[in-house]
Amino acid sequence: MIRTPNCTCLVCGKVVYRRPRDLARNNGNVYCSQECYGKACRRPVPCVVCGTEILGSRHSKTCSRACANKHRAGMKYRQPGALVKDKVKDSQALKRRLILARGPQCQRCAYANQDILVVHHIVRRSDGGSNELENLELLCPNCHAEIHFYGVEHSKRGTKNSS
Repeated sequence: MIRTPNCTCLVCGKVVYRRPRDLARNNGNVYCSQECYGKACRRPVPCVVCGTEILGSRHSKTCSRACANKHRAGMKYRQPGALVKDKVKDSQALKRRLILARGPQCQRCAYANQDILVVHHIVRRSDGGSNELENLELLCPNCHAEIHFYGVEHSKRGTKNSS
């Protein structure tokens, strides 16, 4: 026995038949299929970064991988109008300042090729050191590697003392 449709799906508008007691029990909310019911249950939430509406699970906070990267804790993205820092230019400027202040040679072994000298922080930046001239040394790559990888300390006169 074919029933005449007595209501319409709230999502797609398709006309369907539902028993009167089912209509009363569901307050008139009628769906033609499980798919339409699933669409009706989704609640769009805005992306926390760009504000685009997303239909994700309740744990989704961002609309894309790019927004997720920007939302990650610890990421420092450039804000509009903020100054851009160039680490290469900053380190080159530090090296030039040290060459002018202390001369173009390694401060441990007196190697005199200024093109390959590197700036060494006596107290590392990660340990609270700064870019003050008192905390910096100009070193050749060999002396720099000995300090960081082999634990060899040099006296200022150039004699090597192992620690």
